[in-house]
Amino acid sequence: MAQPKNILFIMFDQLRWDYLSCYGHPHLHTPNLDRLASKGVRFNRCTIQSPLCGPSRMSTYTGRYVHSHGASWNNTPLKVGELTMGDHLRDLGMGCWLVGKTHMAADAEGMRRLGLEPDSVIGARVSECGFDVFERDDGMRPDGPDGLYDAGGALKYNDYLRGKGYQSDNPWHDFANSARDEDGNVLSGWFLENSDLPANIREEDSETPYLTRRGIAFIEQADGPWLCHLSYIKPHWPYIVPEPYASMYGPKDFLDPVRNNAERETDHPIFKGFQNNPVGKAFSRDEVRAKVLTAYMGLIKQCDDQMGVLFDFLERTGRMEDTMIVVTSDHGDFMGDHWMGEKTFFHEASVKVPLIIYDPAPEADATRGTTSDALVECLDFLPTFVEVAGGDASKLDHILEGQSLLPLLRGGDAPKRDYVICEYDFSASPLCDRLDIAPKDARMFMIADHDWKMIHFESGHRPMLFDLRNDPNELVDLGGDPAFADTIDRLYDGLFDWTARPAARTTISDDTIRAARKKGAAFKGVLIGVVGEHDLPEDFTRKYTGRTAPDMTRRDPVPGE
Repeated sequence: MAQPKNILFIMFDQLRWDYLSCYGHPHLHTPNLDRLASKGVRFNRCTIQSPLCGPSRMSTYTGRYVHSHGASWNNTPLKVGELTMGDHLRDLGMGCWLVGKTHMAADAEGMRRLGLEPDSVIGARVSECGFDVFERDDGMRPDGPDGLYDAGGALKYNDYLRGKGYQSDNPWHDFANSARDEDGNVLSGWFLENSDLPANIREEDSETPYLTRRGIAFIEQADGPWLCHLSYIKPHWPYIVPEPYASMYGPKDFLDPVRNNAERETDHPIFKGFQNNPVGKAFSRDEVRAKVLTAYMGLIKQCDDQMGVLFDFLERTGRMEDTMIVVTSDHGDFMGDHWMGEKTFFHEASVKVPLIIYDPAPEADATRGTTSDALVECLDFLPTFVEVAGGDASKLDHILEGQSLLPLLRGGDAPKRDYVICEYDFSASPLCDRLDIAPKDARMFMIADHDWKMIHFESGHRPMLFDLRNDPNELVDLGGDPAFADTIDRLYDGLFDWTARPAARTTISDDTIRAARKKGAAFKGVLIGVVGEHDLPEDFTRKYTGRTAPDMTRRDPVPGE
């Protein structure tokens, strides 16, 4: 094995950490991801920065908290000035390419203001979150009364499907994400009652195998060094999967939902509001959850099988010897836990994600097949990639808010971190209208260490608190119990410390600041607080002493004098 020259950064969408067999699922066997874990390090405490696709991914691609980069909701543009993965890596001579999803919205107004044309090299990179695009596929082509959710969604994939005979104005929906009855009627995958039916598509033409082939096609033609962000669409909804995966799992394979009646009777209006939104009500119904789990588990099994195809290709072509492989997810899925669906809250089902890193370097031999309980954030990926590319992430700590995992992977120290942070801006939620919460107050912040998790509500509602050691399923909210006031105060101290970080000071490095301390403004002739010329060495004062000038206050000046 040699030092990694390339990075294959694989991200699944909405993949729960505990639905892989290497993380303990008793019925959903994922031998290919398990095999990767046996060659690398599996992380048990990796936390996302927001429980929603867009802001979570923007934190991963910038190495910065949502509070710093500002793209706090899906389709909220990432500011033109934010440096991204591609910016950092290209400066180090490593290409940065996209195959799949980013959920990034371009800052069109900022680009217009700066005169950046979208079809220029720089403009195209700014428009695509810093990536050069081999193929972007955000995997979403819904169509409603106001038109398409994403006019650019699944365009190339739809062309591919039409070329394979799937004739429709939107084959992404009508075939890849829908079933069919005996009379030929499309049974939409948007309706959860159809989730346990097989998608009306040949398995090899469905989204996950398609993206695997596109990823392989990129690698086959790529000149290194490169990072390829192979970003899968599934197991994100619509929850539907083709055969043979549609029939693989049933009630005997399902885990019971993690919830109890005490949660249902919570006095917390925001937690109650998320339970009672439409998706929470739907996933609280056992018959609905069972249909969705049938598809969700099948989708994950298909993802793992495609990892087998991909890893076999890498081994056959020798790429396993020079390519770091990182596998993770942008967030989880409640799947009925805590009486909720989707991902937009802070229990572990949503905010903890799988993370497996394989490093081919000989220095990583000592950690192969190990697990780590270190507090890790998705912010840590970019500093790690910078160091794999030959850079020094510590020189970028005024921009990158995470820490490199490379020392840990190679038997050294884990990141020094007392807590992890996750944020959610729910100002676009109808719940805000029901509770009369202003947009500026519709924000939640989670802080967690190894033992405790606290959720702060900017709306003024009381915090929620979970004892992760004694209540790992997070069923008992202790936030209203005065006996835990000291714990809440301690966690608030950590949250206040986090909010005081110099997140906006991204144009000047700490090293530059330290150098300025040693030289000071006197080197540029700024002499503040100096009483006399002899109070400083002559080098600092010689341009201000021994000089003569005419008296210009008593007579008119003579031209040329």
